[in-house]
Amino acid sequence: MDFDWTTFILEIVNFLILVWILKRFLYQPVLDIIDKRRAGIDQAMADAQRIEDEAKALKQKNEQFLVDWENEKESAHARLSTELAELRERKLAELTQKIAEETERRKIIDERRRLEYEKRVEDKAIEQGVTFASQLLSRMATPELEAQLFQLLLKDLASLGETDKQSLRDAAAALSSPITVQSVFPLSDKQRNDLATCLSEIIQQNANLEFQCNAQLLAGIHIQIGPWILHANLRDELKFFSKPVQYEE
Repeated sequence: MDFDWTTFILEIVNFLILVWILKRFLYQPVLDIIDKRRAGIDQAMADAQRIEDEAKALKQKNEQFLVDWENEKESAHARLSTELAELRERKLAELTQKIAEETERRKIIDERRRLEYEKRVEDKAIEQGVTFASQLLSRMATPELEAQLFQLLLKDLASLGETDKQSLRDAAAALSSPITVQSVFPLSDKQRNDLATCLSEIIQQNANLEFQCNAQLLAGIHIQIGPWILHANLRDELKFFSKPVQYEE
């Protein structure tokens, strides 16, 4: 078999043309596709790395948020416990104060009731004592006892102070009616003269006296000069002891 250079050269030319065609229309597009795929893969890897980094950052942020939230929860729980303790102490103090005030109020009420009860008992005892004394003295009331009370009245009139005497003078000067003198038993002429003389010296004018008998006096003398009352008799003295006693709160 003879070697044909023409055929060999043509085969070489055909091969070169084939290589050029393959490179032109097949190899380069494939390389471009591979480059695009590689670029896409690189981009996907970069995106994946970015997402992973973001996920890690978000995870760390969430973990920090959980830590902060746990700390805040503990702090809030501590504050709530403190506030509840303060509120409990304040309410307990208020309750203690109210109990103390109520106890003091009850003590005051009980003390007032005790004083009122003692006052009622005392008033009742005084009333019974006055009744008993009235009954006893009414049996003892005699002209002799009244004479002694009359002498006692004269002594009291003689020992009056200048201020009281001036008040009696003013009352007598403004009086248009006689001075009323009451006694249980009729006064003797001497007693009437002695009393008139004593009163005239006090009021510094002639005393116009009107004598009356009043059995309710039990024994003694009752003199009224305007608004002034002069007495030395058992009834008025017993009235003094039967006056209600005022208690200070």
